[in-house]
Amino acid sequence: MPAHHRTPRFAVALASLAVLAATAVTACDPGADPEPDTTAATPPVPAALLEQELKWRACSAPSLAQGGGDKPEKLPDGTTWQCSTMKAPLDYAHPDGETIDLALIRAKAAPDSGGERLGSLLFNFGGPGDSGVTTLPLVAGDDYMELHERYDLVGFDPRGIGDSAGVQCLDAKDMDAWLASDSTPDDAAEEKAHARGVRAFARACESRSGAVLDHVGTQEAARDLDLMRRVLGDEKLNYFGVSYGTQLGGVYAHLFPENVGRLVLDAVVDPTEDVLAGALGQSEGFQRALRNFLEDCARQDSCFFEGTDPKQGEKDIIALLERLDDDPLPTEFGRTLSQSQALDGIAAALYDQEGWMLLRGGLAAAMDGDGTTLLLLADSYSQRVDDDGYANINSANTAVNCADYKDRFTVKDVRRHLPEFRETSPVFGAWLAWGLLQCTDWPVDGHASTVDVSADGADPVLVIGNTGDPATPYEGAKKMADQLGDGVGVHVTVKGEGHGTYGVNDCLTGLVDEYLLDGTVPKNGTVCS
Repeated sequence: MPAHHRTPRFAVALASLAVLAATAVTACDPGADPEPDTTAATPPVPAALLEQELKWRACSAPSLAQGGGDKPEKLPDGTTWQCSTMKAPLDYAHPDGETIDLALIRAKAAPDSGGERLGSLLFNFGGPGDSGVTTLPLVAGDDYMELHERYDLVGFDPRGIGDSAGVQCLDAKDMDAWLASDSTPDDAAEEKAHARGVRAFARACESRSGAVLDHVGTQEAARDLDLMRRVLGDEKLNYFGVSYGTQLGGVYAHLFPENVGRLVLDAVVDPTEDVLAGALGQSEGFQRALRNFLEDCARQDSCFFEGTDPKQGEKDIIALLERLDDDPLPTEFGRTLSQSQALDGIAAALYDQEGWMLLRGGLAAAMDGDGTTLLLLADSYSQRVDDDGYANINSANTAVNCADYKDRFTVKDVRRHLPEFRETSPVFGAWLAWGLLQCTDWPVDGHASTVDVSADGADPVLVIGNTGDPATPYEGAKKMADQLGDGVGVHVTVKGEGHGTYGVNDCLTGLVDEYLLDGTVPKNGTVCS
């Protein structure tokens, strides 16, 4: 399966996994077709939707589609989370027609904080496919309390995700089988089997999700953001986007530059890359993160490979994956660990340095015949809730990407590009190359090949790139800042590891807080070590 753009929610899951582990192309030159600007062609949203009043209530526990779990706990200052739904047009080209309900959650600005309330601060944590209703309460108590002093913290499930007309495809049993199936075929028979699996997944999505599949793209989600801004009573949008959330924020700035307030984009998706270039970039990014992990592992008192040469660690991982291709490993759960799940688990642990210890132990255990820890990591990556099923991130991720990007690849295309992927990453290259088939046989057409984020006239937007980011390589942040426009994109570099920097790097966290709370814009090109 192709790599998602993970979010802070995965970092939260790592802490729980540590406890558990301790106990056990038809594409022809696709970059030349930029996203069309449809702003002028879109009819106005009806007054009944613009003037709707949200009915806030006590939050219930997240649904399975949102990732399950307990009801959100109060924030450390005692603030209780409130939930609501907002109606939005299913199709913004026909805004008087059918509507869908979008799930929201908020923590009102802390009372008696002594500062002037600045309005709402909306968050999107990426994927695409992560539920903001579930994720925001998990991370806000640790990361966003200073912002909460002056902002209502607002999370939401974007359309097609969680409880916002969430896309559904496979049931739990079939999803288990699909994620365990061979995603790096080695011969013609395996290639045909993988292509059949992609086709079956697409048909299941069409059967179970219907008309919503044509209306889950990022442009529609950006229009939802502007409707939220209006309904929440904010003159301008204040927004914090992580990973795919940066793409959503960039598209919003392009469509509504005059409504841009204070926007933060962290772990930035490169808007200039088409699907092929993006997959190659991820291949390079994961390989770079793996190399950094192996260099660190070699310095530890114990590591899963002998000696101090990181290349030996890579050879041992490749050998493990080759064995798993034929012989899945047993685990403590009664399920086995396949080659594809091992790749998911290894990639997952590279999203955050906190995952490196788990990865060291998981690889060592796997080489001794126990796949439990790597399967735990893979399950967290795909948000397997329990034997009841999965959050809808896998289905939603495919649906949003296939709505956004029109490039469609064939088996022959993948074969042609495999050598460059393998050269970029001997471990992850083939995995990401075969992920190019994600939208093959998808029932609706994609929107464009690249994303237009030009936003002339918008207020400054903070764009943050981390040099060690595996999933959204550092280079994309500078390109996002440039594409936003001169005087709009403000590029900040963080020299570190992991996917996302706020709350991890003190220098960067301070800059973001000053920007969001005081409006202080850092100098373009600022570097945090």
